Amino acid sequence: MTAPDAPLLAVEDLHVTFTTRRGLVEAVRGVNLSVAPGRTLGIVGESGSGKTVTAYAITRLLDSSGRITKGRIQFQGMDLVQAPTRTMRALHGAAISMIFQNPRAALNPVRTVGLQIADALRAHRTMTAAQARKRAIELLDEVRIREPEKRIDAYPHELSGGMCQRVVIAMAIACEPALLIADEPTTGLDVTTQKTVMDLVARITAERNMSVLLITHDLGLAAKYCQDIVVMEQGHVVERAPPLRLFSDPQHAYTRRLVAASPTATSRVEDLVPDASLAVPLPPLRPKTKPAPGTAPLLEVQNLVKRYGETAAVDGVSLTIAAGESVGLVGESGSGKSTISRMICRLIDPTGGDILFDGEAIGSIAAREFHRSPLRREIQIVFQDPHESLNPRFSAFDSIAHPLRRLGGLAGDALKARVEDCAKKVGLPLDLLDRFPHQLSGGQKARVGIARAISVGPRLLVLDEPTAALDVSIQAVTLQLLERLRREENLAFLFVSHDLNVVRMMCERTIVLQNGRIVEEGQSRALFDAPATDYTRELVAAIPMREVA
Repeated sequence: MTAPDAPLLAVEDLHVTFTTRRGLVEAVRGVNLSVAPGRTLGIVGESGSGKTVTAYAITRLLDSSGRITKGRIQFQGMDLVQAPTRTMRALHGAAISMIFQNPRAALNPVRTVGLQIADALRAHRTMTAAQARKRAIELLDEVRIREPEKRIDAYPHELSGGMCQRVVIAMAIACEPALLIADEPTTGLDVTTQKTVMDLVARITAERNMSVLLITHDLGLAAKYCQDIVVMEQGHVVERAPPLRLFSDPQHAYTRRLVAASPTATSRVEDLVPDASLAVPLPPLRPKTKPAPGTAPLLEVQNLVKRYGETAAVDGVSLTIAAGESVGLVGESGSGKSTISRMICRLIDPTGGDILFDGEAIGSIAAREFHRSPLRREIQIVFQDPHESLNPRFSAFDSIAHPLRRLGGLAGDALKARVEDCAKKVGLPLDLLDRFPHQLSGGQKARVGIARAISVGPRLLVLDEPTAALDVSIQAVTLQLLERLRREENLAFLFVSHDLNVVRMMCERTIVLQNGRIVEEGQSRALFDAPATDYTRELVAAIPMREVA
C-alpha cells in the first residue's frame, strides 16, 4: 500500500546502460523524478538527452541491448525494476500506457485501426466485439478524427501521419490508465488538433486523477499542460521547476539555451541561437525589386485539383512563389498541404490544373517520368516523416549521396567532400555518416533528409514539416541554415508546417488551407496579427504560448 500523499511514480537514481559495438554507453545517469496522482510532469531536452530512454525504462520496454544497472522505479507501491514480466504485461495498457513517438511504427499495418483499438480494450476488459467496436468509434471521435464510422475500418497506410498519431492516442487512453507516458504525442498534429488532444488528456487527467509524463521538445506545450518541468541533458536532470519560474528565470545554462532557441510570436530567426559558437551568420535580406513586366514567377500553380474517387483532396488551388521567396502553407491535417507539395515536386499527378516552373509547364509530365527532366534537380523536398523517407539499407552517407550520384554525376573525392559539406550545414556529426537509419535518433534522421534535399543545389525547396522531429536548439540552427541558404543562393521555399510560430518567422507570405481550398493568404505577420477569417483565428488561438513573469 502507498501513503495517500505518496507520488504515483517515483524514479530514484536511475542508470541505464546500452551495449554497443563501441562498448558500453550510459544513456541515463542518476535520474530522479516523481509524478503525483493527477499531475502532469514534462520532460524536455535534446535528442540523446535520455528522455525517451527514461520512459522506456519505466515501462520496461528497453531493447535487448539496454538494461537498468542501478536505481528504483516505484509505481503504486511496487518496484518495477524487480517486477516479473507477467506483472509488467498486466500493467501495460491498463495501469501504464504509452503514446509512442512514431505512430506508423506503433500500428500493425495489416489490421484495421478499429481492430487495433478493440484489441487494446479487450485485452483488459470484458467486452463483446460489438461493444469494443462501438467504444473504438467513440474514441476516434474524441481524438477528432472525422467520420469515425468510416475511418474505423481503414488500415494505417490509408491515413495521414496526423491521423495515425490520433489513433495511437485513442489506443493509449482506451483503458483509462493511472499513468500515461506521452513521448512527443503531438509531433504530427496541427495546432487545433494538438490543442484538442491535449485538452482531452488534461480533462481525463482531472476526471480520473490520472498522471501524465509528457516528453516533448515543444516548450510552449510543456508550459501550458505541465505543472512541473524536468530538463535533461546527456542523461542527467539539470533543472526542475514549475513552468512560469523555469521560463522566467532558468538557472542552468542549458535551460537558458533551450528557452532562447524556442520560437515565439515575436522571434526573429537571427536571434534564436544565443550561443555565438553555434549561431549561423545571416547575410542581409536582398532588397525587394519589382519584377520586370512579363516576368514569370519561379513557380506558378493554376487551379490545381487532386481527387481520390469522389473526394477532392485539393480543390482549385492557385498560388505563386517568386525566386528567393519563402511562402508558408498552413492548415489542419487533411487540408491538402502535403498533397499540394507532392504534386509540385511531381511525385504524384494532378487531376486537373497546371504547374509551371520558371515558365515551363511541368504538371502534364507524368510523375513517373519527371526524374528524366533536367528540372528534377531544381525542385527538391524534405519529407515530413524522417523515419519512412530514408532507405533502411542506405547509410546516412549513401542517403545524402544518392541524388548527387543520380542527378549530379559526382563520384569519388568530390562526392565525399560534397556529402560532408552538406552534413556540416545541417549539424550532422561526420562520425554518424556510416550509420544506418535504425542507428540514428529521430532528429538525426531529419537532418539527413534536409542534407539530401540541398545536396544538388535546388532553386525551389519544398519543406514538409522540416523541423517537426528536431529539438529546439537543433531546429534553431537548422532554420538559420535554411534562411542563410535562401538569402545567399536566392533559394525559394514552400514551407509546410504545423508550427505557426516558425511559419510566422520564416515566411514572407502565408497561405491558409481548409478542406483543400485556400481560405486566406497575405503577408505573414499581418495575417497572424489580424486574421480575417474565423478558421485562421482558430488556428492562431490554438498556438501554445509560454508565459513569463
